[in-house]
Amino acid sequence: MSNIVLYWHPMSSATPVACALAELGVTHERVKVDITTGEQRRPDFLALNPNGKVPTMTVEGAPMFEALAIEMWLGEQYGVKSGLWPATGTPAHLQAMAWSTWSYVTYGAQLVRLQAAKDLGTPDDAHGTAARKNLDELLTLLDARLGQQPWMLGEAYSLVDLIVGSVIGYSVYIGAPVQKHPHVMAWLGKVQARPSMQIDA
Repeated sequence: MSNIVLYWHPMSSATPVACALAELGVTHERVKVDITTGEQRRPDFLALNPNGKVPTMTVEGAPMFEALAIEMWLGEQYGVKSGLWPATGTPAHLQAMAWSTWSYVTYGAQLVRLQAAKDLGTPDDAHGTAARKNLDELLTLLDARLGQQPWMLGEAYSLVDLIVGSVIGYSVYIGAPVQKHPHVMAWLGKVQARPSMQIDA
């Protein structure tokens, strides 16, 4: 058994972690957890992740969860040597932490709000409209950054592009106004075209 095991389900929040492992070339075992039949609520899985969700990953048997935490840990452990994650103590490392968290927390909070409005069948009510407005403002910030440089951290692709791109890509399907931002759209196309993003989803 590999010392790294990813518990995942296709087309879920675990997919970006699987893509990150592929991008970094990390040898691992992948175990499918069928969340459609409730396997994530089995006692053996809850022992690894009491939240009962994917992704969950074990390292030498020790579990961790939350996609962002796993992705940043992978960057720290495997990305620095390959040039896909900046070294601790550098200005680029500060930006990597900031933008990765921005995508999941700041941008992600508005996505949750928009998703909730859609789930209630009221995507155009005050909540949905406000969420799209806030997402548009956040995308304007991102578009300005990508108008100055080709990738999130500058001239070279990094795991930050995968992390942020995964969230932005998902937001397209939720109804975020990504198409209004040409630099974001061009960058997102490049991120999604990478071989590591073509995993069996």
